Amino acid sequence: MGRPDHIASLDGLRGLAAAMVVMAHIGLVFPSLAALHLPIMGSEAVGLFFALSGFLMAYLYGAQPVTRGAVLDFLVSRFARIYPVYLAAVVMVTILSMTPGLDYIQPIRGVLDFVRHAVLLGSSGVFWSVPPEIQFYVFFPILWLCLGQPRRFPGLIAILMALVAIDGLLGLPGPGILLLSKLPYFVFGTVAGRLHAVWGPASRSALVGVLALLLPILFMSYRYVLPTIDPDFWGVHSAFASAVIVALVAWQAPLSAAVFASAPLRFLGAISFSLYLFHVPAMFLARHTLGGLLPEAVVIPLTFLIAVLAAWFLHVTIEMPARQWLVDLWRKSRLRSGLIQPPAGKVEVPASSTS
Repeated sequence: MGRPDHIASLDGLRGLAAAMVVMAHIGLVFPSLAALHLPIMGSEAVGLFFALSGFLMAYLYGAQPVTRGAVLDFLVSRFARIYPVYLAAVVMVTILSMTPGLDYIQPIRGVLDFVRHAVLLGSSGVFWSVPPEIQFYVFFPILWLCLGQPRRFPGLIAILMALVAIDGLLGLPGPGILLLSKLPYFVFGTVAGRLHAVWGPASRSALVGVLALLLPILFMSYRYVLPTIDPDFWGVHSAFASAVIVALVAWQAPLSAAVFASAPLRFLGAISFSLYLFHVPAMFLARHTLGGLLPEAVVIPLTFLIAVLAAWFLHVTIEMPARQWLVDLWRKSRLRSGLIQPPAGKVEVPASSTS
């Protein structure tokens, strides 16, 4: 049985977003496809990823007491979820980039570039999106306080609202690897997740199901079917739309759940992070190996399949075991006991139980 707090349709939405990122990069691996100028929807998919992160953090943690132990456990859990498999991908890309004659398409060049990526300051390929994700996890305890006790922190909430507004007015400034440039996606997702936890699904009618299916299609295609629209994707408008789509899919109306909670999309959702990190190296190596043996029309779908299989393998051999090992190590460590145990004679009071 699944966890009672698990929303199966969000697995499928994550799987769809991962598939869209893979499709967006096929033109990198096969230059002949790039010449066709096919729609590229990778930014839309990453926007959904960011909103999903905010939604799930608020939904899973927002009602829990904000204690030192809870925050430390949260940070370690999220770091263990992201960093080990991310570092494995960085190492793999570095090796490919250093291989003579391979001419890898999204290289990490030299020791300094490797170190930049290892300390989450790099931006080669898909790696640019991991630093703001990690930064959001560090920032989330502040939102957590506001979600748990909004009446106790009105000034902090006002500051956060002003920050999001100013960020939007300034056009989400700064490099893409900084949280500030993507903050509205996480914040709007966080608000949607907390509202979902408090209110639950507002409706599971057929209309909700239709909207949950149609809005992602419009979201992914509006820049291409409406040429008068500003072609720039990143902004408050798309951040809000991302959060609304996540919220509608999370309601799991029967019509939309039949799609988003389907086994294929949920499988892609389960391996989505490994697929996101490793699909370009996997497809590049597949094309490099099979390109002279089979027609390109056959090689292209084969590379997609190989990327999925590689992601599944890395998910079960690196991503999940490393996460479990690090979390178990943390739970058993003396460092955790020393940080979480209150000083003698003092009792740590959960924030949610204070007036």
